[in-house]
Amino acid sequence: MSQNTQNYLGIDWGAANIGVALAHQETGVALPYATLPNDKDAVVALGKIIAAENIGTVVIGVPVYVHQEDKEYPGETLGKLLAEHFSVRVAYQNEMFTTKMAEANLIERGEKGASKRNDEEAARIILQEWLDIQNTRSNPHK
Repeated sequence: MSQNTQNYLGIDWGAANIGVALAHQETGVALPYATLPNDKDAVVALGKIIAAENIGTVVIGVPVYVHQEDKEYPGETLGKLLAEHFSVRVAYQNEMFTTKMAEANLIERGEKGASKRNDEEAARIILQEWLDIQNTRSNPHK
């Protein structure tokens, strides 16, 4: 893979777990990657993924209502930490209903243990929606 290629990481932040998805720049297709415990080592674990997968942009799901309040959402705090410590671009994407969509997708595909994988599937949905919006902006006639 070229050193100039920068891939994308999608994050579904949750109080207990962090769902992670990955998309390579060449394909623009988001895939579920991992579910990490949201603990004191979460930023370090994400940093290892960022380095290993040559991540240039991290997309974090935030509820649409977040920007209507004055307080900072924990996902935004995470974004600031990742940008500061790992020199990545951070973007935010509306995550409303992604967990419900993730569960429905996994059940529809007949996957066992859907509830254990819904965080990374939600991250995949968040990242894919963001990628699709970027693609539409850069190719408006598609």
